[in-house]
Amino acid sequence: MSEMDLSEFFRGIIDSEEGPIVICNLDYRIIYTNPSAETLYASGRKLTGALLTTFMNEETMSKVVMSIEWFKEEKKNNKVFALHDAKNNMDMYILAIRNRKGELIGFYGRREDRNPDGGKEFDLD
Repeated sequence: MSEMDLSEFFRGIIDSEEGPIVICNLDYRIIYTNPSAETLYASGRKLTGALLTTFMNEETMSKVVMSIEWFKEEKKNNKVFALHDAKNNMDMYILAIRNRKGELIGFYGRREDRNPDGGKEFDLD
């Protein structure tokens, strides 16, 4: 399978996630967002291509920078719990993106629902 084919698979996986995913490079520039992130965060503004600082306050951005610096320290440092959104009962994580050599090339934010028991297995109706 060519890399072009794989990129379509990866984009499909990211876009099918119900929770928002925001992918950034190491310059803190947003390089991709899934449709859920566009709906939740955009508020009429274009996310892709913008600096993350455009959408975050100074304190939150400082925590993101500290997380990325921690990712740089060791290849095993790959996931940081960022916050709990009590209103939506979801947790926010920042995760490292590494190349095949294990070098940090970017990061992404992802939300996870705290209610895994809320759905039924293979509920196809």
